[in-house]
Amino acid sequence: MKAVVAPEELEEYFDRLWPILRSITGEGVRRSHDILSEIIPLERIEIPSGTECFDWVVPKEWVVREAYLIDPGGKRILDIAENNLHLVNYSVPFRGVISRRDLDAHLYSRPDLPEAIPYVTSYYEPRWGFCLSHIQRDALPEGDYQVVIDTDLIEGSLTIGEAVLPGETESEVLISTYTCHPSMANNELSGPLVSAFLYRELKSLEKRRFTYRFLFLPETIGSVAYLQLRGGELKKKLLAGYVVTCVGDSGPFNYKKTRHGNHLADRAALHALEVDGRVDAYKVHDFFPDGGSDERQYCSPGFNLPVGSLMRTMYRDYAEYHTSMDDKNFINFNAMSDTIEVYAKIMETLEQSEIWDRVDPRCEPQLSKHGLYPSLGTIDREQVSAMMWVLNYSDGTREIAEIARLSGLSIDQISNAAQQCAKAGLIVPLGHLDREGES
Repeated sequence: MKAVVAPEELEEYFDRLWPILRSITGEGVRRSHDILSEIIPLERIEIPSGTECFDWVVPKEWVVREAYLIDPGGKRILDIAENNLHLVNYSVPFRGVISRRDLDAHLYSRPDLPEAIPYVTSYYEPRWGFCLSHIQRDALPEGDYQVVIDTDLIEGSLTIGEAVLPGETESEVLISTYTCHPSMANNELSGPLVSAFLYRELKSLEKRRFTYRFLFLPETIGSVAYLQLRGGELKKKLLAGYVVTCVGDSGPFNYKKTRHGNHLADRAALHALEVDGRVDAYKVHDFFPDGGSDERQYCSPGFNLPVGSLMRTMYRDYAEYHTSMDDKNFINFNAMSDTIEVYAKIMETLEQSEIWDRVDPRCEPQLSKHGLYPSLGTIDREQVSAMMWVLNYSDGTREIAEIARLSGLSIDQISNAAQQCAKAGLIVPLGHLDREGES
């Protein structure tokens, strides 16, 4: 499977999604899901405000009408209509006149990135505030400022978008991404775009062995709420999963392993990177719970689901992260298209993750006796080599991808050889290895 997504198509959807004010709840999320539903048929799950989800409670829904300051000279500044990041996300309503000195306690900037507007949230503590560049903050004159924050926190719901692409079996692959950050390119829109177009690529397959579950939800609280709702089902069915985030820039790939560390999900991701010739251009990280994204929830001890995350430049590793500098100029739509192709290769590896066992493992069989070795004419050495590798390593413990890695042959060559050997009655399928295995 080779993904073909034009960078221009990615850019078109990016431009439509970029202006929308998103948060962990609200109409901005639903509008974003409506646009994404043109690519992937998202079904909505609405979790009411106040719903208890393990140790969490779904917050009230945030409604934003307008927010800005009027400076002492009468000029309107820090207007959310000009930049979504100017308002602290989830700011409570406030109207009043405040001195420059008192206003300072409600302002947020980054002295280390003086030209950037930081992204600041306060989902679970009532407060209000504005974000601005440190240069702009230093230039604010003394005097009184009029504050207008026309927002509400209402009894509403948290929105999760879900799409399930059925396969021949109930074993599932999870693709999870988030739609809660306003005006973030790499750390927000790249994930939903890659995920949505990956769905389209998988849907185009004539046959799918596994069922694919796509989730578009608010980070942390969304995955917590979904696990409260369907975590038990995932524990029974999940074969592998990936959190898709920070996949839009042109930096090298980074793969964060599952909590298992050597699960099929990990091996499939690393195989996809290796066969694409990126051996020298990616980094592998062991699972860590202090930071990251929703893999922290999926991999929590009570679920311990096999969920990793393939990224480009990881959230910890670029200064533009969570600032206005994570914009369209930071990402690369050609690289994003390439990321879709790598994710498609992971899915292809999973689809071909069959494990085989020899019917009679003693010595190697006589291939010509079973019609597998030409008695006359040109010998396809790679084909014979693939069969020899399959017959030697089909011992009930190794997946096709692992044999391909060891042999240096493609996963298609090894898979085709396995099918030939199976037709000859030399090996039998054992399913897939959905636990830790040999490396």
